[in-house]
Amino acid sequence: MSTATEIYYDPYDFEIDSDPYPVWKRMRDEAPLYYNERYDFYALSRFSDVEAASTSWQTYSSAKGILLEMLKSGQKVPPGLFIAEDPPEHDAHRLILSRAVTPRRVLALEPRIRELCAEYLDRHVGGGGFDLIADFGAHLPMRVIGALVGIPEESQIDLRDNIEESARLKAAEMPGESKINTIGTPYAPFLAYRREHPADDFLSTLIAARFTDHDGVERGLTDEEILNYVGMLYAAGNETTARLIGWMGKLLADHPDQRAAVVADPSLVPSAVEETLRYEVPSPIQVRSMAAPVELYGRTVPQDAALVLLTGSANRDERAFDAPDTFDVRRKIDRHMTFGYGVHYCFGAALARLEGRIALEELLKRFPSWDVDLSGAELIHTSTLRGYHKLPIVL
Repeated sequence: MSTATEIYYDPYDFEIDSDPYPVWKRMRDEAPLYYNERYDFYALSRFSDVEAASTSWQTYSSAKGILLEMLKSGQKVPPGLFIAEDPPEHDAHRLILSRAVTPRRVLALEPRIRELCAEYLDRHVGGGGFDLIADFGAHLPMRVIGALVGIPEESQIDLRDNIEESARLKAAEMPGESKINTIGTPYAPFLAYRREHPADDFLSTLIAARFTDHDGVERGLTDEEILNYVGMLYAAGNETTARLIGWMGKLLADHPDQRAAVVADPSLVPSAVEETLRYEVPSPIQVRSMAAPVELYGRTVPQDAALVLLTGSANRDERAFDAPDTFDVRRKIDRHMTFGYGVHYCFGAALARLEGRIALEELLKRFPSWDVDLSGAELIHTSTLRGYHKLPIVL
């Protein structure tokens, strides 16, 4: 832990992860290029540095993995996992996804999202409280992304639980390797079914897709590529949005004046969602591998070094935001780093914002006030996600 003379940051340390902001502030002020000897990685914590690195994929590469344990174990990136690719492979695979998950298809989900909110929230009206994650936040994105992908509802809970358990750190140390290589395995039966029974969903679009790969060959996606696509989309669509819903519940309970302002003026809902995304990033840690050496703050970050981009710290940088540690639903935000920047900008940003907005509107419509029972709250510790696994609220 930090002392008066020493800064220690460790993304696997549960105590630090519970409240990383004090050490992130010290890093921004005293060690904007930080080096961790234990795990041999560098870290950038200031907004301007994280933003610049996010746009320079030629130097700050994603092609060797998206998790620190992937880089350090030398794990091979599974085919089709385009968030762990650089152009031109990344661009070709992302284009396929853009054809499968169109803005029209995302916007068409709004009525269904509201129906799902009613299904999970109406049962608690008049009650004394419920778990915002276990009874609502973990279910809504699961059902939405399941419908988009083409996963039967009876299979969705088991798949979601498997994703969360695979991501959870079992101990406060770097795992030997990640479980990313099996991310697509659970979806094989659904792919086989969709090959025989095409429908208007993500799986069917991927099966029919044709593209020109990096060797100049026009072809369709292999089963392995499709499964990794699906595993990536299903995991990202579930976990990050569930954490966003949890953070909205926690922050608005902590700031009842801000919540009252949103209740009185529902037009503030979108900015409340955006401020939550800035203030508590569901995925505050990204990882890159150095494709070339770089001079930063008088030091050389060598080629092939692991470099951590602390988007959660960047969003609290006083060099980029006024009073960054103040939660303000009226804040006018030019941009933040929650969804990344450049070629790796989060593909699911529009869907996450849509789900967050509707979830908050429907929550406040039924429950204009609540408290959090911290004795039953539980943060989930992973190497890249941060948020609540359990969040009991009292009405």
